Formats: sequence, structure tokens, C-alpha cells
Amino acid sequence: MAAQDVLGQTARLASSSALLQVLFRVLTFGLNAFTLRYLSRELIGVVNVRLTLLYSTVVFLAREAFRRACLSGSTKRNWTKTINLLWLTVPLGVFWSVILGLVWLHLLEVPEPSVVPHYQAGVVAFGLSAIIELLGEPFWVLAQAHLFVRLKVIAESLSVVSKCILTVTLVMLYPHWGLYIFSLAQLLYVSVLVMCYVIYFVMFLGSPEATKKSFPVARVKALLPNFVEEETFVNWKEARLTWSFFKQSFLKQILTEGERYVMTFLNVLNFGDQGVYDIVNNLGSLVARFVFLPIEESFYVFFAKVLERGKTVKDQKQDDVAMAANVLELLLKLVLLIGLTITVFGYAYSQLALDIYGGSMLSSGTGPDLLRCYSLYVLFLAVNGVTECFTSALMCKEEVDRYNFVMLALSFIFLCISYFLTHWYGSVGFILANCFNMGIRIAHSTHYIHGYFKDSSHRPLRGLLPSPALLLLYPTSAVITAFSEVLFCCDKGWLARLIHVSTGALCLAATLVTMFFTETKLVHFVRSQ
Repeated sequence: MAAQDVLGQTARLASSSALLQVLFRVLTFGLNAFTLRYLSRELIGVVNVRLTLLYSTVVFLAREAFRRACLSGSTKRNWTKTINLLWLTVPLGVFWSVILGLVWLHLLEVPEPSVVPHYQAGVVAFGLSAIIELLGEPFWVLAQAHLFVRLKVIAESLSVVSKCILTVTLVMLYPHWGLYIFSLAQLLYVSVLVMCYVIYFVMFLGSPEATKKSFPVARVKALLPNFVEEETFVNWKEARLTWSFFKQSFLKQILTEGERYVMTFLNVLNFGDQGVYDIVNNLGSLVARFVFLPIEESFYVFFAKVLERGKTVKDQKQDDVAMAANVLELLLKLVLLIGLTITVFGYAYSQLALDIYGGSMLSSGTGPDLLRCYSLYVLFLAVNGVTECFTSALMCKEEVDRYNFVMLALSFIFLCISYFLTHWYGSVGFILANCFNMGIRIAHSTHYIHGYFKDSSHRPLRGLLPSPALLLLYPTSAVITAFSEVLFCCDKGWLARLIHVSTGALCLAATLVTMFFTETKLVHFVRSQ
């Protein structure tokens, strides 16, 4: 497949994923706003922090390394061996579910049954849901490698809508069920997700469309583990790469979910405060989930297909190098401007957003400071997502192994900083520690990118430099909106709030217009995809 075709399909995959994330977060935030009026903060804290951490840890440790390794390189490969390798995620998931489930049941603090009923059933259900989701991993990787955009949209949309409908129904009818509600909803979510992929491939394989596309898998039976005589069960090159990524993914999970591990294992916040932190954290991560994550996932596939892992820039096809460098530069510029916009305007509108969303429970106390800090953290997330996406797609096995040592040291430092900053600054300390963590990871990735392109004429890191007009306009907007918040927000009535919002809207409009006229190359890139 030509690099330009890969770019076009990747862009469509990223935009579709972004739309999916919008759907997920809108439904999730509506669900949180709804459940806050029926259930306790403690119950929401246990579900959104403790149990979701169990599920995400099992799934991440069991499949992330396999995804990275099996999506690298061309789609022209021995798919029988790749599928065999992917099925190993299931026993690995069972192993992690049992080990971590025992930890969650017997080593961690158990919430009071009168406040959070049926905790044990919740642990079992969330661990089981992770195993069920891993049953669909070979189907997911096959679809992602061949850029089946519509399948992903339909499967994930149906699963999240089903989960939300069941949750709302049970909360209204049986609020006393406690964690049974969220356990059943989680099991329904993963079951619908896996069944969508299975049903699609059962119908697709062997069809005229599959034959026309020369799809590498001809029968449904080929999607199950297959032993071929006189051949190895898996591709050992992929297996070794998977092991390297596994060591990295273990550390990456600690860094990604570090604050939740500190909350869960060190009890620095009670379950109620964890619930508030999680709600604010989810609100702050809206754009990260809407835009940055789909871009990172989709363009990882693009870079992995266009450039060959482990080869220097001189050994690659120069047309592909030029395209990859141009795309990387424009992606960095795109996420940087989105991140700067959120950082600047998020500071002055955090308290108002929380007051509208959750009332005084969220807008008083540490809620506004949490969201303001998260607005800064979004900027770090934006840049790290793209830079790390590129380096993960290009690093050879030895470079991945070296990076694992960096991640190991960073994991230890991050956990220590999280612990101390939380004691000094409360829940805000978690976000400050995350900023430090992302800053170090960005430094490593940008150093790799600079070294990769140093022997060429391409300088993609120039994407991290906005135009001079924007560099002037962003601080000006920050000062104006900060004064507006002091004068008009948030206890001076709805007219004052309207003036505050109008002030921000004018500053944002001026920023967008300036962006349109000064970043013409970026505008053309976005409009052409």
C-alpha cells in the first residue's frame, strides 16, 4: 500500500476514533452527572478508581505489548503465527486477573459494606470482564492492521451505549444493588464489544468482498490457534519484540495510572475524595481522550507502515521519510496549539465548568485547582502522545530495551514524587507529578527524533514552535480571561457569568482567526485529510 494511501486511511481512522471518544465521554459524563444524584461519592470512587484500575491493569499488561509488536511492519506476513501469538494474551490475562484479583480482595483496604456493598463481586466481575475482552484481541488487531474503520466505530459505539443504558436502568430501579450495577454493565460492555468483532469476521471471511481485497485470512477457523507441522508456533522475531514491549508496557502502565496506584495502595485519599478526583480528572482529560489518544493510536500505525523499524533515515525510502517528517511536524504543531489553547483558557474557566457540571460539590474545595492544573497537564499529554507514538513505531529491539531502563528509573522517581507531593498539596500533587513524568518522557522522545533526523534535511521538531503572533496572543488572552474571572465569576449571578463567557469567546475567536492566517500549512493539512 502506498504511503499516501496509508496516510489517508490513517487520518480517517484517527477522525473516526476521535468521534468515538466524543461519544464515549459525552455518555460517561452524562452518566456521572446522573449517578451523582442517586449514588454516593464513595461508590463512584470505588468503581472509577479501584475497580477500573484492576480492569485496565489486567488488559494493559496482557495485550499492550502484543498490539505494539503485531501492528509493526507490513500487513504482508504469516498471519497464522501472528494470530497464534495474539491468543497468548488470554492465558496471560487469566494469570494477571487471578494475581491482581487476590491483591484487590485481600491486601487492599476493603470499603465498608454499608457504604459500598458487594465489593467482592465487583472485583470478580471486573477481572472476568478483562479476560472476556482479551478473547477478541486477534480480531481487533486484524481489523486495526487493515484499517477497518467502520467496524471499530460500530462495535465500540454499540458496546458503550449498551453499558450506559443498562447502568441508568439499574440505578433508577435498584440503586441499593451497589456494585452489582456496575459489574453487570461492565460485563455487558465487553461481551457486546467482542461479539461485534466475531460476528463481523464470521460474515466477512469467505465473502466476495474479502476475496476482492485479497484478505490474508480465508476462513474463520484460521482465526483460532493453529499448529503447523515442522513450523514454529509463533514468529520468534515478533515474540522477542513483544517481550521487549512487555517490559516497557509494565513500566508505562505505572506511569500512566501512577496516581491511581498511589491512591489505591497508599490510601492517601479516602474513597469520597477519590471519587471527586476521578470526576475532575475525567473532565480535564476530555480533549486528551477525544483527540490525542486517537491520533496517537492511528498514526502509530502510519509511522510503523511507512518507515521500517530499526533502519536509519538514510536506509529508508526518501519519499517516505519526507512524508513521515512532514506529517510528524504538522501533528506536533496541531497538538501543541490544541494543548496551549486548553491551558490558557482552562485556567480561567475551570471553576465555572465544575459549578455547571456538578454544583458546589465540585466547584468548592480543591476541584477548581485540580482542573486548572490539569489544563496545564493536557499540554504535556498533547506533545508526549505524538513524540512517543513516533519513537515507539521506529525504535529497534535494542533501543526499546534501553528505553525500558529509563522507564524503570522514571517509574520509581514518579511514584516517590507522587507520594510526597500528595502529602504537601493534596490531590493536586498527583497532577504536578504527572507533569514532571510527561516532561521527562517528552525530553527522551524529542532527543530520539532529533537524532533520527540529524543526517537528513528534515527538522520535524520545528512543529513545536508556534507563530510569533500566537506567542503574543496566548499570554494576552490568559491575562484578560484571568481578570474576567476575578471580576465576574462565579458567585455574582448569571449575567456576570455570561459576561465572563463572552470575554473568553472573544479571546478564543481572536486566537482561532490568528491561527488560521498564520499556520496555513497546518490548516491545509487538516482540511485535506
